[in-house]
Amino acid sequence: MPLDDLAVDLDKTADPWTAHDATVAAAGFWAMARGLPATFARVLRECWQVSRVDTAALVLCTLLAELGTAVGLLATTSVLERLLAAGPTPDRVRAAAPALLLIAAMVVVRGALREAAVLAKSRIDPQLRRSLQTGLLQLTTNAELVAFDNDVFHNTLHRIRERAPHAVAALVDGVLRLLSGVVGLLVVVGVLGVLHPVLLPLLVIALVPTWWAAVHSARMSYEMYAATSGAERRMETLTNLMADRVPAAEIRAYTMRSFLLAEFTRLSGFVQARALRLERRQAVSRSLGAALAGLGIAVVYLVLGLLLFTAVMPLAVAGTAVVALRTAMTALSELVNSMNWSYENALFYQDYLDFCADAGQRQERVGGVAVPADVDRISARDLTFTYPSGQRPALCGLDIDIAPGEIVAIVGANGSGKTTLAKVLSGLYQPDSGTVTYGGVRLEDIDLTQLRSRIAVVAQDFTHWPFSARQNITIGRHDHPESDAAFTAAAQAAGADQVLAALPAGPDTLLDPTYRGGVELSGGQWQRIAVARGLYRDAPLLICDEPTAALDARTEHAVFETIRKHAAQRTVVLITHRLASVRYADRIYVLEQGRVVEHGTHEELMARNGLYREFYTLQAQAYQEPTAAVE
Repeated sequence: MPLDDLAVDLDKTADPWTAHDATVAAAGFWAMARGLPATFARVLRECWQVSRVDTAALVLCTLLAELGTAVGLLATTSVLERLLAAGPTPDRVRAAAPALLLIAAMVVVRGALREAAVLAKSRIDPQLRRSLQTGLLQLTTNAELVAFDNDVFHNTLHRIRERAPHAVAALVDGVLRLLSGVVGLLVVVGVLGVLHPVLLPLLVIALVPTWWAAVHSARMSYEMYAATSGAERRMETLTNLMADRVPAAEIRAYTMRSFLLAEFTRLSGFVQARALRLERRQAVSRSLGAALAGLGIAVVYLVLGLLLFTAVMPLAVAGTAVVALRTAMTALSELVNSMNWSYENALFYQDYLDFCADAGQRQERVGGVAVPADVDRISARDLTFTYPSGQRPALCGLDIDIAPGEIVAIVGANGSGKTTLAKVLSGLYQPDSGTVTYGGVRLEDIDLTQLRSRIAVVAQDFTHWPFSARQNITIGRHDHPESDAAFTAAAQAAGADQVLAALPAGPDTLLDPTYRGGVELSGGQWQRIAVARGLYRDAPLLICDEPTAALDARTEHAVFETIRKHAAQRTVVLITHRLASVRYADRIYVLEQGRVVEHGTHEELMARNGLYREFYTLQAQAYQEPTAAVE
């Protein structure tokens, strides 16, 4: 693939680290200069909130360090005046000694103040990062579940998780450099204005070419970064894949080594070629900028020479002006070079602020009516729900009733709305329209936290928590004292006791092989742990969404028998595609395209010769002998 085509291909990856490259590339110096101060002020307020002492130290030390520059420049004039005065050299040195000592002291003090500012920043960074990450997690963990089905919300969250902590740290550094650069320039302007008015226009003559060169060089540096960052991130992804445990088996099983290495080589070749190409352009830009800056300095020196020749300006003042100009040029270059990076990080920081505002609007409601005693008496009427990116409703005018103590099975083809209904019944999704009541109390009125504390969910796509086996079963019930009897009963009922017995440290074994002492479980073993988790919760309503998908036939039968026994005192909603397991349900609902098309007992549905009978017969035929099937 040609390099330019590769660049286009990489642009389509939506790499979170390159999300704002085009915006930054299109922005000019003055657009950045207008946009950054407000962002820097916001960042300083964030810093102030996490640590007033460190923020005050950061700002004060930076300001005082640059004010020390003014003292040093004025003392330089005094030194030059005394050294250039008439008289014996020892006398001139002794006369200049106080000013020399002052300059030395200012160098020491300025260095100490700058180090103190760096120390303050190093203390602020982790505090600010922690505050940002904690705030983000507080918002995301309390955002309504449907928000994670919104592609914009999900993609923005991914991007700011990748970049926001780095962006804020970079902006704090940008604040430091901005203060240093701006105050340094103002100090030089003030000193030159005190020394001689004519030096101010000379400063402009010297700094304009330097400013142009710095802006152009910084722009070229950013273009080089933006052009290759996507490929470098892809290379990092490939490196992680080739060095990670999870894909290692598949890389070998599918002999993917050559393919992955070829992709890495292709990308690294692109990065190298683009870097060399841009480096040549940057070298030309730097050379032109240096030439223009040198021309400006030459003009300044020429004017200073004329002023000295005509005795308009003392030699000591001219010498100080040269030092001041060099100081100003360094401050200006430092300021300009940081602007591209600060501007991009400001955009990511704005992403973070916008996301927080959006997530704040998506927070789950707090409080409401207390959960009724018969929370497992559920009625849904004309229920409708559509996913944010859905083309049609996942649930459409659905009606369902669940009585306390019942085993209610929900069956249907893939995409019929079974899992969506389970999430609505468990209070995880709020319906678009229609009503769901628990013991006569509407879902929109009930306290969600209390509701969920009375519901246990065993999902097919459950989480493999990187905690101990015991914690994987008892998780979510930390507000109640852990009961060994309840833990043992739940593990035995789910068949997880055999899994625990085989672990090196029993229930206290860490279930994550990437940590020392941790182990990995098979899919079926994890499924038993998940079922035990639901049973340990000991809620009046148990919702099982494909709870035996990874289990063998014997364990599956045992789990369903456990669920049947559990239903003696609890209400169970069972969602499964294995219809042989639901024939003993008190009621079966058959879903199709988000609607209930049939409901009744197994015998009633088989007698109707409808969709349920068709599904059940097809599955039964798979277990019959071929000759029997023919007959």
